[in-house]
Formats: sequence, C-alpha cells, structure tokens
Amino acid sequence: MKIACLGWGSLIWNPQKFEKQLKAKDWNSDGPLAPIEFARQSNNGRITLVIEPTAVPVKLLWNIMTTTDLKSARDALGDREGIHPSQWESLIGTWERGNQEPELIQDLSQWATKQDLDAVVWTALGPKFNNRNTLPSIEQVLEYLNGLTGDKCIKSKEYIECAPQQIDTEYRRQIKADLRWGC
Repeated sequence: MKIACLGWGSLIWNPQKFEKQLKAKDWNSDGPLAPIEFARQSNNGRITLVIEPTAVPVKLLWNIMTTTDLKSARDALGDREGIHPSQWESLIGTWERGNQEPELIQDLSQWATKQDLDAVVWTALGPKFNNRNTLPSIEQVLEYLNGLTGDKCIKSKEYIECAPQQIDTEYRRQIKADLRWGC
C-alpha cells in the first residue's frame, strides 16, 4: 500500500521523530486543496495552522510514507502530533482508495489516483482559542500574538515564519502586515 501524508505546518519544517516515517526529506508542493488557517491556540501557546471550513483553500504539501500499513501511518502521525492514542481515530484523518473522500479536502480521490496513492493521512485538528473549540477572529489572534513575551513569542513567531510560503492565508497576511512577522 502506497501511503502519503499531507502537511501544511511544522510537520514540513520540523518533522522531529516523524522524519523516519517519510521517504523523502523534501515535501512535494502539488497536493490537494484544503481550507487552512492560523486558527488554533496550541498547548504551547503558538497559533498554529489547522483545517478551518470557512478559510480559503490552499494547496497542501505531501510526502510518501515508509510504512505500507494505514493504521501504522495514522498512529505515527498521531504520536508526532502529541495526540493521545485514544483520539488518533478522530483527530488523524485517513482516506483509502475506494472510500468516500473527506468533505474539506477537495478532490482528494482524484488527486490521490493521479499520484498512484492507495491511502492518505493528515492531522484533522480544528480551530481552538481560549480552551474552546471556536474560530478566533483575526483581531483576537493579533491581540494574542502581540501580547506574547519570551519563549512563547519566539516559538509563535518561528511557527508563522517557517510555515511553507504556499500556505498563504488571510490571517498570515494580516499578521505579517500588522506584526511584521514574515520570512
């Protein structure tokens, strides 16, 4: 089974232990489209990229995984993302040839067929802000980022600046304009 992993955030530039799960160091930039935005306040204080249904779709990145087992691929990505194993099935998206494609990843089946893929995995976290599963406004994100200090500020700025340039979102453009954060 040929399995790909989709990515759009730190998985691309800082795969950590997940690097061993990937066949290539460099990610392909011609993935399917999905609505991605800087809309999640993570546990370490960063504002991170997640699938957000109302965002404008952007072209994702992808890489072939070394495993040929879909469950192993899902579990490895869940582990890398720091998701508790009891939540891997719900927070790690999977698609397998012949199954219905996910609602928020446009034309995944067609794209995967073109790439000769049998299965695909991705992180399926959604928006979160102030410990609520809600989409923060750009004003809330800017106020939050502007108020950060020390390590949280450094890590947040690093995440936003190191995210792949093709992940060009509305919030990213506003953060760059207002805070002057950008590569």
